[in-house]
Amino acid sequence: MASTPPEALSKRLQFLDLDPSAQQDLAQAKAVIMARLPAALARFYDQVRAHPETARFFRDEQQIDSARARQMAHWERISSACFDESYVEAATRVGEVHARIGLEPRWHIGGYALVLEQLIAAVVAAHAPMGRLGQRPTWAGTLARRLSALVKATLLDIDYGISAYFEAAERARRETETELLDRERAAVMASVGRGMKALAAGDLGYRLDADTPPEYRELRDDFNSAAETLEATIRAIAASAGQVGGRAEEIAGAAGELSRRTEQQAAGLEETAAALDQITATIQATADGAERASSAAARVRQEAERSGQVAEAAVTAMERIEQSSTTIGRIIHVIDEIAFQTNLLALNAGVEAARAGEAGKGFAVVASEVRALAQRSADAAKEIAALIATSSGQVTEGVGLVGESGRLLEAIIGQIGEIDGVVGSIAAAAREQATGLAQVNSAVNQMDQVVQQNAAMVQQAVAASDGLRRESGEMLRAVARFDLPPTDASAPPEAARAEPTGASLSAKLAAYRSNLALDPG
Repeated sequence: MASTPPEALSKRLQFLDLDPSAQQDLAQAKAVIMARLPAALARFYDQVRAHPETARFFRDEQQIDSARARQMAHWERISSACFDESYVEAATRVGEVHARIGLEPRWHIGGYALVLEQLIAAVVAAHAPMGRLGQRPTWAGTLARRLSALVKATLLDIDYGISAYFEAAERARRETETELLDRERAAVMASVGRGMKALAAGDLGYRLDADTPPEYRELRDDFNSAAETLEATIRAIAASAGQVGGRAEEIAGAAGELSRRTEQQAAGLEETAAALDQITATIQATADGAERASSAAARVRQEAERSGQVAEAAVTAMERIEQSSTTIGRIIHVIDEIAFQTNLLALNAGVEAARAGEAGKGFAVVASEVRALAQRSADAAKEIAALIATSSGQVTEGVGLVGESGRLLEAIIGQIGEIDGVVGSIAAAAREQATGLAQVNSAVNQMDQVVQQNAAMVQQAVAASDGLRRESGEMLRAVARFDLPPTDASAPPEAARAEPTGASLSAKLAAYRSNLALDPG
């Protein structure tokens, strides 16, 4: 047994008259109690399983077994009459667990009634004398049942008494707490209401008092933090609105200048596109002309080649004429010899006719005529020979000239071929330039369209910057409604960068109205 129980436990033991003698009696019954305890706990957990109000506190049989083991250890301490600090801690822990899981005292007390029924029967049976046949007397069972009924009735009365006590105490506590909460709530709501009115009026320096009840200190801190945040936000908005107004004015000026430059660029691109259109048309015409020149050069080359062929044919014909002239010369030489022989024969015939006298006069006339004819043939042959000699010289000269013409035509054909190649290269280059310029022209036209679109977008940006200036002015007018307290060294960085007072914000708003030409209404 414990030697020195705690003071509160000692008072309870004294009131119950559970003195050392009674504790000794309890300890002497330990063996009987612990022997019957497993059956008593089994009976208890059978009742727990049978009632949904108590069965819901256990997930499974493993949890019931764990609870049974802890109860066995607790009853070990109770039956040993070991009432000390460890007993108080164990009993208190049981109550705290019941409170945490929501187990009402009636089920706890009812459980003790079920266990005590088994333990009382065991103790009574252990102290009842044995009969002659080894049986307990009937009065022992009757006594055990009556004692159990008495204990159950007592515990039931304790159950209702304790339940009524807790319910009455809970009602009193709730009434007291409700009254206190109402007063505190009214005071807090009044303070918060004043703060909300101050904020609604634009006073951002209002803070809730430090003597707020502890339950509402978080609300006070949240309100004050929100007010400080709102103050810093309004200061930052005021500063940002001023900066936005200035930046918007700069953007508007830059956008206007950009718009003018874009319009100038668009006009220049339009002129460039028109000039490129003309250049493209000119180069296209040049390419077409070069192609026509190339075709004409090709035709000239073909004609020159045909002329060369004609010249070669003329040279061949001249050569054949020269050969024919040579042949004719030989024929004329034969004719000349024939004339000479004929003349000789005519002379001999005249001589013979003279010798014949009168008989040969007619023959002499014929001989004279033949001689005259032979003379004329010889003269004609000489003239023809002279003419053939002259023609042969001229033919030789003509053959030389025609040959020279052929060589010149061959040179001309070569040069015309070179000209044709150059003109073809020029035509190809002109076509490539025309294609490239057409692509450049298309790109310039697209750039012209893009620049026109950019000019429209710049106009929109100018309009947007004007709207931004007006909105910044409206923002400054809205911020000027708030009364900001003067900043000090303890103010947050955001507040330190903002305007110090609502009056200065109004002054700044007036300055921006004059700078931006905003409507003050």
